[in-house]
Amino acid sequence: MMTKKTISASRAFLILFLCQMITALEVPLDPILLKELSQPPTITQQSPKDYIVDPRENIVIQCEAKGKPPPSFSWTRNGTHFDIDKDARVTVKPNSGTLVINIMNGGKAEAYEGVYQCTARNERGAAISNNIVIRSSRSPLWTKEKVEPKHVREGDPLVLHCSPPVGLPPPIIFWMDNSFQRLPQNERVSQGLNGDLYFSNVKPEDTREDYICYARFNHTQTIQQKQPISVKVFSMDSLNETISANLSGTDFYGAKPLTERRPTLLTPVGSTSNKVELRGNVLLLECIAEGLPTPVIRWIKEGGELPINRTFFENFKKTLKIIEVSEADSGKYKCVARNPLGSTHHTITVTVKAAPYWITAPRNLVLSPGEDGTLICRANGNPKPNISWLTNGVPIAIAPEDPSRKVDGDTIIFSDVQERSSAVYQCNASNEYGYLLANAFVNVLAEPPRILTPANKLYQVIANNPALLDCAFFGSPVPEIEWFKGVKGSILRGDLYVFHDNGTLEIPVAQKDSTGTYTCVARNKLGKVQNEVHLEVKDPTMIIKQPEYKIIQRGGQVSFECTIKHDPTLIPTITWVKDNGELPDDERFIIHKDSLAIMNVTDKDDGTYTCVANTTLDSVSASAVLTVVAATPTPAIIYDRPNPPFDLELTDQLERSIQLSWIPGYDNNSPITNFVIEYEDGMHEPGVWHYQTEVRGTQTTVQLKLSPYVNYSFRVIAVNEIGRSQPSEASEQYLTKAAKPDENPSGVQGIGSEPDNLVIIWEPLKGFQSNGPGLQYKVSWRQKDVGDEWTSVIVANVSKYIVSGTPTFVPYEIKVQALNDLGYAPEPAEVIGHSGEDLPMVAPGNVQVHIVNSTLAKVHWDPVPLKTVRGRLQGYRIYYWKVQSLSKRRRRHVEKKILTFSGNKTHGMLPGLEPYSSYKLNVRVVNGKGEGPASPDKLFKTPEGVPSSPSFLKITNPTLDSLTLEWGLPTHPNGVLIAYTLKFQPINSTHEFGPLVEIRIPANETSLILSNLNYSTRYKFYFYAQTSVGAGSQITEEAVTIMDEGKMVRPVYPRIRNVTASAAETYANISWEYEGPDHVNFYVEYGVAGTMASRQVDIATQGWFIGLMCAVALLILILLIVCFIRRNKGGKYPVKEKEDAHADPEIQPMKEDDGTFGEYSDAEDHKPLKKGSRTPSDRTVKKEDSDDSLVDYGEGVNGQFNEDGSFIGQYSGKKEKEPAEGNESSEAPSPVNAMNSFV
Repeated sequence: MMTKKTISASRAFLILFLCQMITALEVPLDPILLKELSQPPTITQQSPKDYIVDPRENIVIQCEAKGKPPPSFSWTRNGTHFDIDKDARVTVKPNSGTLVINIMNGGKAEAYEGVYQCTARNERGAAISNNIVIRSSRSPLWTKEKVEPKHVREGDPLVLHCSPPVGLPPPIIFWMDNSFQRLPQNERVSQGLNGDLYFSNVKPEDTREDYICYARFNHTQTIQQKQPISVKVFSMDSLNETISANLSGTDFYGAKPLTERRPTLLTPVGSTSNKVELRGNVLLLECIAEGLPTPVIRWIKEGGELPINRTFFENFKKTLKIIEVSEADSGKYKCVARNPLGSTHHTITVTVKAAPYWITAPRNLVLSPGEDGTLICRANGNPKPNISWLTNGVPIAIAPEDPSRKVDGDTIIFSDVQERSSAVYQCNASNEYGYLLANAFVNVLAEPPRILTPANKLYQVIANNPALLDCAFFGSPVPEIEWFKGVKGSILRGDLYVFHDNGTLEIPVAQKDSTGTYTCVARNKLGKVQNEVHLEVKDPTMIIKQPEYKIIQRGGQVSFECTIKHDPTLIPTITWVKDNGELPDDERFIIHKDSLAIMNVTDKDDGTYTCVANTTLDSVSASAVLTVVAATPTPAIIYDRPNPPFDLELTDQLERSIQLSWIPGYDNNSPITNFVIEYEDGMHEPGVWHYQTEVRGTQTTVQLKLSPYVNYSFRVIAVNEIGRSQPSEASEQYLTKAAKPDENPSGVQGIGSEPDNLVIIWEPLKGFQSNGPGLQYKVSWRQKDVGDEWTSVIVANVSKYIVSGTPTFVPYEIKVQALNDLGYAPEPAEVIGHSGEDLPMVAPGNVQVHIVNSTLAKVHWDPVPLKTVRGRLQGYRIYYWKVQSLSKRRRRHVEKKILTFSGNKTHGMLPGLEPYSSYKLNVRVVNGKGEGPASPDKLFKTPEGVPSSPSFLKITNPTLDSLTLEWGLPTHPNGVLIAYTLKFQPINSTHEFGPLVEIRIPANETSLILSNLNYSTRYKFYFYAQTSVGAGSQITEEAVTIMDEGKMVRPVYPRIRNVTASAAETYANISWEYEGPDHVNFYVEYGVAGTMASRQVDIATQGWFIGLMCAVALLILILLIVCFIRRNKGGKYPVKEKEDAHADPEIQPMKEDDGTFGEYSDAEDHKPLKKGSRTPSDRTVKKEDSDDSLVDYGEGVNGQFNEDGSFIGQYSGKKEKEPAEGNESSEAPSPVNAMNSFV
């Protein structure tokens, strides 16, 4: 059954409109075309809507516009016309609409506050700027107030109010002391969003008199200071003592002891609150609680999850920060404050509103007479914005009527437009939170076709590759494009060609018969135009004989062949590379036309060699591998450099030549390969020898060419593979006659040192090249291609001449001719030079950044016109710098980096970027004079990468079956952390690893209690962070669970047993057996008869302690000498009784039946103990004149010491420190103890 379908008139009109909208004109960015076409005004630059100005500087309100003819400008202030001519302080920049208000000479910025709007107008319409609200920055002083000291009891909460003055913009608040040092903040003490300083509970160390709140007003670069606040914290003990002293004799029970309490919120107050934030802004929610112990804050979103990549916790998790909020972030957010005694919470209802934002902004419309089109203006917001239209800055309802337009809500429909329909339309989308204003012009043009591609342009391609022939065009109505081949060829059609909308003809597979002339024809109802281009199809370059794999002995030679076939009209270049890099800079590598030879091959020559053949259109390559093997050994022969030649003789003496002969010296088993002849000019450069020539080693006579006016002497040097001989004795002298110069100066150049001069330089002739006395130079120049006569000047024997008053960077023909008293040198060759360069005029345009990966970006730009370079184009320079890290959200010191790309390049790579960061860059063109202006700063962002390792991993609080792990964020997150991964495994006493356990930890955690571990067991931990890209570097740590609740288990318990001693007259031999960890130090100690050797504890390295020990050692030495004297006299010295009476509580005596010596531990750095460097604390003396040491015996276990008790030495190596047992030590804690005890 057939059905009949109909289309309503309105739908048909919409389809027709869409079809015509697709064909709306696009004006090419051709500078010549843009200068000729009329165009309504377009605002190109304007000041921000909310413009806060510095009251100390002139006010500059920007308004720039373009159009043809150039637009004129007018301003309104607070909705009425602003007559600039009536205010002497207000001026307009030339050829611009930008206002400059001079307030630096007595003016006041407040007098010019208000709402400004700029209008740019020409005969085609009027464009308007945004409403620019001008406000002067304010940084008022703090109101005077009497700040009372704060007296608070230990453990109570405290809030120090800042209450900064209201400024514009609001100030940045921070707390410091009198020394301008920031006050430390942590989970207990922190600053709120309102600037107040909150104490969850106070401690005695919070007592100070200089809590100072500072307000920094960035706009005016001023800082205001509040009066210092004094805080006095009373501890319970001191408070009870004070009250008891004041109320003695009365019944007083004292202050209550410090009691813990559950959390309560300091801010916000109550259980609920509301927060409204705008779409795209940063949402900041804050909860600060008091309690004892200090509460920990946790955030959740009711009925949903916090956004992963946009959520950050600040101020010790007291502030929840969500960036780039959207309507989806509306909802209820709950903060929970918890400590061991309980918790409290607060719910914040967040509503996200939205100022208007574009869905479809209106775009400029270029139409030809009689065509149709539309302007569409669609915006969204919360609440939904109202759309209103203006034309040429006037509401469309009261604007002159135009029968070709029809307004339909957010759309204006144009039909059958005429040239009078040209105008600028403004779309205003507004709600209570803001507005959007967009200008879009309708430009009705009637233009005959134009072809913008240069005539007779030549295209060259390689056969079997695509060819693209351009035909850039413009016309209104849009011209139709047709292509023909040949002068009288038929129109091109069919599958062999592709016709692009921009007029380009594509030949997908060009063949040799595709060569020829192609004609592009553009026509519309106003005319017709055509253009010819030419296509040449070239034969591809091929390698017909490729290099082959070679195996060669060390010391041999090898050759790789590379023969190519190419199009006869192309000039090829052959390049050899090794392992994808340049060939070594070594004379052993010899490159011929079709081959590469390597002489005297070494092991370093092993690798892959590639022949690369390049033309201007294509490139081919072929590779081969060279393997170097050991050479067959040969009997050793003594080789040396040759002996010098002798008996030099000069014969056949003529004006310009002479014959030199000599007798070779002995070659010392290495054949002479060549002779080097040198000469001395005794007239011009006595004592300086110059290279003359070189001949084969079999030749002993040579005919030498001579220069006039030189007093010659000659000498000969023999050369073999070992080296050069000593020079021979000099020959007799020979003086030649003077003559005209034979040659002109070399290295002639013309360069400019200033934009208006030409500096001509040359390499002066050497003394013997002058050929006679009176050397001078004739310098000639003329501007190239303008038909000028030569200008000449004769200068003395110098190397530079400056021509002034030249145009900037134009070519000159230059020549420099030598002359002397006998005449001129031959006519010199002309060289082309250029006058001085000036700085480039314009910046590169259309700068685009393409992100390659998280550390690499590719930058594209449009080249500047060569005529604006005003010099020799050296390349383009990219300045780029990091604005901020997207993960840390704070700005950093700007450190600009520079990359230079030589030549007329249009792109470059930026390496070494930091992942997940925001960067800016600009591009400048560079010539010999310097840099041109910078392009507008381009902002780009790098994606996430993998993070660095966590900044630290600390393991504390060991128990029988648990350990507490704490860690720091990675120094370089390189993105948003999504989790941490912890892996750990036990290690047994034989250092074998147990099974590996893996735990995934949320990214917002910084500590973990690991339970259910084995007691008295060593564990190794591996810890790393992850982003969405992957895992970062790991950090490792080891820790041990304890054996019981009061003692830490030692990993391996060191033990010394079977100590034996044998005495001689002057020494004693001590032997022992050791069990325990490797790399320990052994110390041998002794005691006077009747005492015991004792274990030594670590001695702190503080200077005062070492000095005290030295003094004690001196006293003990004196007492010991007295003891020996009395002993020799037969008296008795009660050492045992004195030691028992003055026993050191730090010394742990050994059991006499154990037979083990106490161990001496050096807490400094385990260096060998030098003579006299330490006296042990058990009152024994180590003699300083010992002549023996365990160090002399290597690392053996057996040691010796002299019978008189002097130290021998120690067993060198690293010793693991044992924890001190007992708490009675009076020494300062060692660095190891300090580290282990810090939490």
